[in-house]
Amino acid sequence: MAPLADLYQLTAAYGQWRAGRAALPAAAELFFRRGPFGGAPALAAGLAQGLRCLRAFRFSAADVAYLRSVLPSTTEDAFFDYLATLDASEVTVSAVPEGSVVFARVPFLQVKGPLLVVQLLETTLLCLVNYASLVATNAARFRLLAGPDVKLMEIGLRRAQGPDGALSASKYSYIGGFDYTSNILAGKLYGIPVRGTVAHSFIMSFSSLEEVQPRELAPLAGGQPVDLPTLAESWLGRVCDLLQTPPQKANRGELAAFVSYAITFPRDFQGLLDTYCVRRSGLPNFCAVALALQQLGYRAIGVRLDSGDLAQQSKEIRQVLRACGAHFQVPWFETIPIAVSNDISEQSLEEFQREGSEIDMIGVGTNLVTCPLQPSLGCVYKLVEVNGSPCLKLTEDEEKMTIPGTKTIYRLYDAAGHPFMDLMALEEEPSPSAGQELVVHVLGQFGETSKVVPTTVETLHRTYFRDGQVAVTEKLHHLLTKLRQARQ
Repeated sequence: MAPLADLYQLTAAYGQWRAGRAALPAAAELFFRRGPFGGAPALAAGLAQGLRCLRAFRFSAADVAYLRSVLPSTTEDAFFDYLATLDASEVTVSAVPEGSVVFARVPFLQVKGPLLVVQLLETTLLCLVNYASLVATNAARFRLLAGPDVKLMEIGLRRAQGPDGALSASKYSYIGGFDYTSNILAGKLYGIPVRGTVAHSFIMSFSSLEEVQPRELAPLAGGQPVDLPTLAESWLGRVCDLLQTPPQKANRGELAAFVSYAITFPRDFQGLLDTYCVRRSGLPNFCAVALALQQLGYRAIGVRLDSGDLAQQSKEIRQVLRACGAHFQVPWFETIPIAVSNDISEQSLEEFQREGSEIDMIGVGTNLVTCPLQPSLGCVYKLVEVNGSPCLKLTEDEEKMTIPGTKTIYRLYDAAGHPFMDLMALEEEPSPSAGQELVVHVLGQFGETSKVVPTTVETLHRTYFRDGQVAVTEKLHHLLTKLRQARQ
């Protein structure tokens, strides 16, 4: 991964090497200048991938040969020999734990090591952290809007910016609070629970009950197999009588698809209701097949909607499920989960809340993985110290000015246990302590000071990489468990 860098990092590296400055001790910090989504905090993510790249940071012989063709012909051969020996064994990385809440201009990752290597790592780390943190943050926004009880499934594989973007979106939306992904490869690679429903193409591929093969299903408790198409069709008449809808309006191809799926997955039957008409076809056909399965001892696990007024339809579907459950004396029927999809956005979730929907699971794709409301988090990586001296970037753009010196980041808590401030202090300054009155300078308010007294002080950064090795590792499912406990 060492060549995952911009060309100017290599030209700068050559300049540092030629000037005898390559090994000078240096420090850089990674942060974003503006809070995303109009000033909100973000979730830090991408750290684990960054650490893996650090551990494997080397220029192969092929890499060095390619760099010879890219760098100016006046570049000395000894520099390429030097690159072939380069690694990250002298680099130390400290950062906030993955999934932590972070704020604008507060460094959430710090790199120390030889100047040349610290500079070479800039683009690599930004590439790995920027999108990861953005997607995790976006996912957290969906989670907060959905509330703690609704299940969220990431379904953005077909909408993402290529396979790498799709896998990253699956991983980091899970860190941000989603429960499942539809992405099989992400499930395999990262241990994320994989879920799915039924495809419209599967429903559309059937035209009549005669196409259902095999036709029989044995009861769950054992016994003589039953012709499920015939049983489902008999239940369809009873359901249509209850719902006062003509049985002939129920699409027989859709019924055949439901029956075929139920025979294949009797313990996991679910219905996609909107291929033709929810009220007159999809819902009666689903209820008929679900009740036929119930007669054989099985339980349907859910329905999905993918079009129309999802909130209103969910309430109408819940009414029908309750009516069937009561009329046919099947109590669990009224609690069958209702899932929805269809270009779900933050606005969609706000509407669901406002209208009081009966939705239990939401699939989010495009508006999660492409982050249209905030295309980039805008993280930057800035040199803050070289050879023991602080570095300061002065610029015509005030926002781009940097805060010099290597820093320690503290989170201050009040008596109720709520965090109220992230405090940056120079590394050599004494650590603040609980109950101590602190005089602080607020970012953006030049010359102004405030006095605060924290009840608890937490050091945010931990050392994750030292001496060429990852010092702390966390499995994704363990990380998620910790994050959810913290959110509760």
